[in-house]
Amino acid sequence: MGALRLAIKYLLFNKVKSAILIGCILLTTLLPFAIRRLLDEFNRNMMGRSEATPIVIGAKGSPLDLALHALYFKRDVAGTVPMNETTRIREAGLAEPIPIHAKFTARKFPIVGTTIEYFPFRNLKIAAGSEFAILGECVLGSHVAESLNLGVGDTLLSDRENVIDIAGLYPLKMKIVGVLAPSQSIDDRAVFVDLKTVWIIAGLGHGHEDVNKETDKNKILREENRNIVANAAVLPFTEVTEENLDSFHFHGDQETFPLTAIIATPTDVKSQTLLEGQYDVSNAPLQFVIPTEPINDLMNIVFRIKTFFDANAILVSVSTFLLLGLVIMLSLRLRAREMQTMMRIGCSKGTIALLQFWELAIIFGLAAVLLLASLWGLDLVAGRLVEMLLLNR
Repeated sequence: MGALRLAIKYLLFNKVKSAILIGCILLTTLLPFAIRRLLDEFNRNMMGRSEATPIVIGAKGSPLDLALHALYFKRDVAGTVPMNETTRIREAGLAEPIPIHAKFTARKFPIVGTTIEYFPFRNLKIAAGSEFAILGECVLGSHVAESLNLGVGDTLLSDRENVIDIAGLYPLKMKIVGVLAPSQSIDDRAVFVDLKTVWIIAGLGHGHEDVNKETDKNKILREENRNIVANAAVLPFTEVTEENLDSFHFHGDQETFPLTAIIATPTDVKSQTLLEGQYDVSNAPLQFVIPTEPINDLMNIVFRIKTFFDANAILVSVSTFLLLGLVIMLSLRLRAREMQTMMRIGCSKGTIALLQFWELAIIFGLAAVLLLASLWGLDLVAGRLVEMLLLNR
């Protein structure tokens, strides 16, 4: 135990040197383990969500972009899908369609326009409040509610697409009616509304102020007998309330309004094959995507690239340990007089060797403990880190 005590004293006296050696060992071993852990989580998240999504239908373009958009509300898609496509799919009896419109954001979180069928499809539960029911209501994912410190009864403003365009669409002030329970998925980081609400944000519908005798004179162009003519200062509402709900209306046929994707759940394998055949023609404006296919192709590329990182990690590890060996050898040479002194006062060569062993054992042991603690901490945040990466727009 005397050699162990001396080793501890020596390492504590040379704190900087000890910390550098421990840091070099920790970083060299942590990097490959961390990359593997994050890639495993990335693969689990991507494949798990894609396997739970049988079919995605959208405008022709990159199948991967469409799959990522439908799964993670990420990336702009090549075009839009008319709302009547969901009606056609449902009436054909081949699948149950779930419309998705995920073009806008609120405080940088994606606004997902959909129907209430989306919640049971993704096994999402309401933790507080209720699902959206009328125009202007929204349901927050658990992470959105936590990070913005919002809850049922509060309001959330949609982001303006172009802050420079002062004549553009006005943000919509949405009423929060529900908060989802944590699902450990990207849905925790989204704001859910019904399709009519998202179409209001898109400018396809709006409401107007009730102009009367009490209206601000600056908003009145002229009065003709009993008729009051308003000027352009009367702007569309940015909030839906009980008082103005009836004034909101849409211009055009809602069956032609845009969606960014459609998730479809076929009734059986035959129905899926028949549905695929309807889109598998060269002149079809829409495409049929089974998300597991482009996601699997993406993951194959990622893991091929990972082999280069693995080779690099091995080379770096070998170089680091060679340098550590050199540092230890130089340290022993510099400590030669110290060792001679210890031998003169009665220490045997075995005791000196044991002292060197304990010094290295403590350094590598502390590095191992820090490595395990770092990997444990990484396990706790790996899912969130991957979700943040996938949600990055």
